[in-house]
Amino acid sequence: MTIILRLDRVMADRKMSLNQLAEKVGISNVNLSNIKTGKISAIRFSTLNGICKALGCQPGDILEYVEDEED
Repeated sequence: MTIILRLDRVMADRKMSLNQLAEKVGISNVNLSNIKTGKISAIRFSTLNGICKALGCQPGDILEYVEDEED
């Protein structure tokens, strides 16, 4: 199972910078950058809620499930 983060794409579509989004959500630039680059293994629902509210999107716009290929 692989979850791909599409936050960078949604931010670009909304023309919102990392600094702007971090301020609206109330988290640090470093934490938001880690989310954006996929360097996380979990995300709080409150953070996901804030991101979706600030960007006017649904969680499914940010998170994508891709099934692993079997050898």
